[in-house]
Amino acid sequence: MATSGTYVTEVPLKGTAEKHYKRWRNENHLFPDAIGHHIQGVNVHDGEWDSHGSIKIWNYTLDGKQEIFKERREMDDENMTMKIIGLEGHVMEQFKVYDAYFQFIPKSEDDCTCKITMIWEKRNDAFPEPGSYMQFVKSMVADMEDHVLKA
Repeated sequence: MATSGTYVTEVPLKGTAEKHYKRWRNENHLFPDAIGHHIQGVNVHDGEWDSHGSIKIWNYTLDGKQEIFKERREMDDENMTMKIIGLEGHVMEQFKVYDAYFQFIPKSEDDCTCKITMIWEKRNDAFPEPGSYMQFVKSMVADMEDHVLKA
């Protein structure tokens, strides 16, 4: 059986949880302009930008390499949580399961935390754990902060 695991981290953010959640839930089309050093493109493959169950294809750079990721999105607006389910792409060549949860948690009137939970299962033990992917996602959340605050 291949190795599986869960990573959990928190990213402290300035700005309201609602603003950050809205950007991640509804406004992915802004990512290439806001954090183009991470995301070069994102397109809706099925559904709408903000629809539950929508499928998106992301073009991004990880460790200097161009990669593609196809995901299905599920949202829980009451808890300001999104679930990203990996379907296809470079990361899915190494992992049978690659799911990421983003929960935006209010801390004060002008501060929040994004709790990121990544659940993964390797296709075989020859592949590395997805630590670089977790660092990438954490950097995306942190780097989006300035763009959210200007909105």
